[in-house]
Parts: sequence; C-alpha cells; structure tokens
Amino acid sequence: MQINITFPDKSVKAFNAGISAFGVAKSISNKFAERVVAAEINGKMYDPDIKLTEDAQLFFHTFDTEKGKEVFWHSTSHLMAQAVKELFPEVKVAIGPAIENGFYYDFDREESFTEDELLQIEEKIYAIAKSNYVYERQELSRKEAIDLFEKKGEIYKIELLNEIPEDETISIYTLHPHSDEDSESDYIHGTFTDLCRGPHLRNSTKVKAVKLLKTSGAYWRGDEKNKMLKRIYGISFPSAKELENYLEKLEEAKKRDHRKLGKDLDLFSVSDEIGAGLILWHPKGALMRHIIESYWKEKHLKNGYQLVYTPHIGKVDLWNTSGHTGFYQESMYSPILVDEQEYFLKPMNCPYHINIYKSTKRSYRELPIKYAEMGTVYRYERSGTLHGLMRVRGFTQDDAHIICTPEQMMEEVEKIIEFSIMMLRDFGFINFQIFLSTRPEKYVGEVEDWDKATLSLKSALEKLNLIYEIDEGGGAFYGPKIDIKIKDALDRAWQCSTIQFDFNLTSRFNMEYVGSDNQPHRPLMIHRALLGSLERFFGTLIEFYGGNFPVWLAPVQAILLTVSDNSIDYANEVYNLFLEKNIRVNIDIRSEKIGYKIREAEMSKIPFILVVGEKEIKTKSLSVRRHKQGDLGSCDIEEVISMIKPNNVT
Repeated sequence: MQINITFPDKSVKAFNAGISAFGVAKSISNKFAERVVAAEINGKMYDPDIKLTEDAQLFFHTFDTEKGKEVFWHSTSHLMAQAVKELFPEVKVAIGPAIENGFYYDFDREESFTEDELLQIEEKIYAIAKSNYVYERQELSRKEAIDLFEKKGEIYKIELLNEIPEDETISIYTLHPHSDEDSESDYIHGTFTDLCRGPHLRNSTKVKAVKLLKTSGAYWRGDEKNKMLKRIYGISFPSAKELENYLEKLEEAKKRDHRKLGKDLDLFSVSDEIGAGLILWHPKGALMRHIIESYWKEKHLKNGYQLVYTPHIGKVDLWNTSGHTGFYQESMYSPILVDEQEYFLKPMNCPYHINIYKSTKRSYRELPIKYAEMGTVYRYERSGTLHGLMRVRGFTQDDAHIICTPEQMMEEVEKIIEFSIMMLRDFGFINFQIFLSTRPEKYVGEVEDWDKATLSLKSALEKLNLIYEIDEGGGAFYGPKIDIKIKDALDRAWQCSTIQFDFNLTSRFNMEYVGSDNQPHRPLMIHRALLGSLERFFGTLIEFYGGNFPVWLAPVQAILLTVSDNSIDYANEVYNLFLEKNIRVNIDIRSEKIGYKIREAEMSKIPFILVVGEKEIKTKSLSVRRHKQGDLGSCDIEEVISMIKPNNVT
C-alpha cells in the first residue's frame, strides 16, 4: 500500500505505508535527514521515527526553526537530568522544559549546586551525548506510569500523574544506550525515564555543544507555599561554533543589561523602601519618558485617536461586570474600603473606556471611536518573576480601544497594523516577528464572529505584505489577536505591539450603537497596545541601543565642557542659547582636566561633547566631539545647532 505525502511547497510524493518520517527525510538527502529533529504531521509534532500509515502533510523541523530549537533543548534537558541522577542519585527530578533560550530542570536537593558541580554535570552530559543514547517513547496507562515512578521514588512525577484523568494514555521517554537489536526496550531498565509528551531527538549525538549557565531557586509549580527546588539553566547547540557565537552574544547582552545601564546612566531605580516591582523614574529617565509620551500623543492625535484619562481605582461592581474578579483576581491586589464599599486598583483600562463610550447614546455615524490613554495599571506578580523594567507590578500601558461597526473592521485593523509598524520603525526597530493567534479551546462568542475576526487579521497582514506565523489556539479567550515582536542587534525578540479582538466585554457591558435602521446594534471592539508597557518598552530601548540612544531620544543631547574658568561665561552664553533652541544640554564647569571631563561624558553616552576653550571664545565656535566617533573639529554655533536639531522624528 502506498501513501501520499504533501510537502510545504505543495509537492506530493508517494511512499510505502509504514515508512518513518526520518525515512522520508533520507529520501530527500542523508545530509538533510541528519539535521531533522522532529516531524510535524498534519499540524502535530512527532518524533522523527514516527511511522506514516496514511496520507499526510509533512513538515520537517531542524534546529533552524523555533519548534526545532524547542525539541532540541527539551531533549538536552533530559540529558542533564540523567547526568544529575548519575552524579547525585539521591536527587529527585521535577520538571525540565525548553524555554526561549535553552532549557532548565528543577531538582529536589537540600544544598545548591556549586560551580564545580555544574562543570561535572556538563562533562557528564557530553559523555552521555557522545555515547549515542536513544530517546525511546512508550505509552502507558496512568496506573502503570504511577507504579513506575513509585518504584523510582519520583514524588513530583507522581503528583503530576495524579492530576491526569484516569483513562488518559501517558507517554514516557527513556534514554538508553543505542542497541543494534531490533527489539522493544523495557522502559523499566532504561538509564533515565521521564514523564513527557515529547517529541524528542532520535539520539543524543545530535547534541554537540552544551553550556550550563546558572542555578537558582524555584518553588515547585511556582507556588511560594511549596518546597524550594534547585533549578539549573543551560543551552545547547548542534555545533561548538554556534555555542561560541551564543556565548559572545551573551557577554554583549550583559553589557547591555537595562538594569546595569539604568544605574550607570542614572535613568531609574527600584527601592526596597517603596516596594518591589515599582519603578522610580529619575530625571533623565523621566525626561526620556516625556519625549516618548509626547511623540506618542502627537502621532495618535494625527491618526484620529481621542485622548482620555481614567482613575487608578474602581468599584468592585465594575470588575464583577468585566469578569476580572472571576477570572483574573489572583493578579489583582486586595480591595480597599471607600465609604464602606470595595474598590480595586485597576489591572486594565478597558472598563473605563467602555464607560466613557456608554456615557451617551451612540450612532453609527460616530464610529469608529478610538480612545487612547497612557493608563497606569497594577498587577500582582510573584517576587521571583520581577525583573527590572521588564516585569513589574505597576506599569503604564499605551492603551487604546477602537470601537467600530462590522463593516469598518477590516479597514481599522489595517490602520492599526500600519500605525504600529510605523511607530516601531520610528524608534529604530526594523526586524519584526508577527504572530496571528487563533481561537483557543475555551472561548466566548460565536464561532462565526471568531472566523470573521481572524480572517480580517489575516487579510490585513497579507494585504500589507507582512510575513507572519500562525499560533493555532493561542488567542485570548475573548478574541483572536496579532502580536508583534521586535528583534534587536543580538537577534533577541521582545514583545511589544498587540492587537486583540474582544467578543466578551462588548456583551458584558451591553455596548450598543444605533444603526442606519434606527435599531440597536452591538459594536466590535479592538484592544490595542503599540509599545506595550512604557516600562518594558523603555527597558527594551536601553538594551537595543546599549544606552547609546539616538539624538532625538537622548535625555542629554549635548554637554558643554570648559577648559578653564576663563571659558565659563562663554559656555553659559552658549548653554542659554541651546536651551532657547530646545536642545537638551548640560554644562560642566568643574576645575577638572578636560581629558577627564571628556572621558566622563563618553561614559555617560552623551551624543555631542562640546569643548570650550580660549580658541573657541575668540572664534565664537565650539570644538565638537561625537560619541563613539571622536573629534569632528571646530564648528560655529549655528552649525552645531543644525547638527543636533534635525534629529527628531516628530
């Protein structure tokens, strides 16, 4: 019997039924087959050795694809767990997933892993990988799986198994030395067995380079009431060169760390006296925020948005209506009592914008209505997840809601996407990853509405010739969405823009407009944040530019340095002129050596360093240095102003 296999390029080829996906890859070329880490069959991920018994669509994942990396790193996490169990048999294993950059595994061990122990584990991983261990999948009943892990004393696996429905089939993976014998392995006698859905690599020899990066504590299942486990983070690659390149990027990333640069450049801080996850914007950081917000407001007003401002708290009834108290309360802070009524700090701005919309009767002639707000919200994040500006408890969203008729939906989506891309490009971002997330298993609204909304998002992306990926089932429960991630100089992806349909709140708040037929109709609503949160976007900017901001964004665009006290009067004269021209300028009249002042200005990453000495006083000029470029020579004052002023995107 033969089956037809359809490849991504739509070509179709016949094979004998029972051929493995790996066998199909070998028919393309042996070299290609060696790069395959997983097979995607009809949209589902499988091990490369899966047998093909019927017609199917087949896509091969290598380390070059996102899903391929995930399989590669997850497979390496199993190698690490085996290495730890061999070196420290008393340790209990918990979970070990792939993450955005690499993998981790959590272990139950009283003492933390030392640097020397990490090196031992690393060496053991290399030894296992070179020994050609095979990843073998087996399926068991839940009872069989529980019996297996009870014999092994793996209490964390048993806890996970007890939460799986009794009639569900369980899959496990066993790492064992390669054998030429064509026989079924007994999973009980495997070297290392883990509870896992898979898929995994065919064998361990694919892993050519490994680096264990760090250790940390992690509560079991992220719950502070549970035991603190010991987590090891690592990363792996198919070649040593790729690991070398990654480690070089990692060193550069450390230099660009927004927390370090935020302190060095005096931009922001977090104070224990005020509270974790709450940001203090210092004068320079606050000035940059003002520049960003001013740009944001000007662009929004030019694009037909109306600015609104809303309170920081709201009555419990508001959040009951929106559903937040039912579905989101774990991320909300405890209520406060005002006049014996409960109020919550707002976790989102949407209900406030809806109330503005509902404050008067609306006609179809008014739509679309676009409300935009730099709205500060508060969400509870566990202390272990907080990370500088990237994960905080109080943050300001560049939030907007577009309320429109069904007929306006497509045009509005196109406008939002174009607006988002334009704005991100103005900030210097040119490489994007775009994801279209579709209906999840649990959702609200009608399937027909979901299909129309998803089609509008897809059509808009295609009309704008934007490359995107489908994230099947990744939409919010209330509507499909588009997420735009930006890529930085180190090829890291940062989440920024999100565009989301909402079939939930329009119904919950009974939103209406009067149509041309004089009958009430329900509008469509699109949530939209272009920069995301100001805090995270600011952190992204810091790391993207490494603190070397473009002139239009720099908190200090120029600094005047005096060579001697004789230069002070002239420097002050130039300083005041620059202020009149709206140039952000500082002045350094300290009696330090000019070389020392220049080095300090360079360390502060100020774009223009302007030296004032006797020569400059006589010629009414300035000696100009450009950060990272060096000496540009002597220029008259108007020429310097013309260098600085055009650097503005608004």
